[in-house]
Amino acid sequence: MDFLTDFKPLTVQPQEIEGMSFNMIDEEFGQHSFTEEQYKIVQRVVHASADFELGHSMLFHEKAIQSGIKAIKNGEQVYADVQMIVSGVSKGRIEKHGGNVHVYISDEDVMKEAKRLNTTRAIISVRKSIQQFDGGIYAIGNAPTALLELIRLIKGGYAKPSLVIGMPVGFVSAPESKEELAKLDVPFITNVGRKGGSTVTVAALNALSLLAEKA
Repeated sequence: MDFLTDFKPLTVQPQEIEGMSFNMIDEEFGQHSFTEEQYKIVQRVVHASADFELGHSMLFHEKAIQSGIKAIKNGEQVYADVQMIVSGVSKGRIEKHGGNVHVYISDEDVMKEAKRLNTTRAIISVRKSIQQFDGGIYAIGNAPTALLELIRLIKGGYAKPSLVIGMPVGFVSAPESKEELAKLDVPFITNVGRKGGSTVTVAALNALSLLAEKA
């Protein structure tokens, strides 16, 4: 099997690859108006997506970083709209302070209620989340309906998150949901347009937990 014996393994260590990647991002990203802490999050998002346009389109509430760090260090809970976010988050940095990452999208009671009301599980899972914990961080990367429902609950005074990381991907309602989020006077991290997704939402949350670890 020549394809095995001829294989030349990559000798660069993983941490070196990451460092090289970040250097390349810094070189190619160009001018921006992000603060140093905001750029740490943008950098991770670009690293996860290889999408500079997405990075440049990111928006931050002025209190987003401070509020997110405080929430993590105070052991506040994290709500995720889909399991993929739970799988990708570096949970150790959140759990060490007493927090955890929760997802309710596949819970039996959520599925039954969504069927009864003829609505989406994403909407019902957000409603369940505000009954489970006050404040906390909401990480929404897949379902625009989840973000729109959270926005409705915030406007109604039913939800008071410490931070909303809202970057759902898609064509239907995704850009609009992020536009609405950016109008709220609550700490948020979002982006403009259709791009986004669970991967970049995870990257933003992981970058935030790294900032919390160093704070």
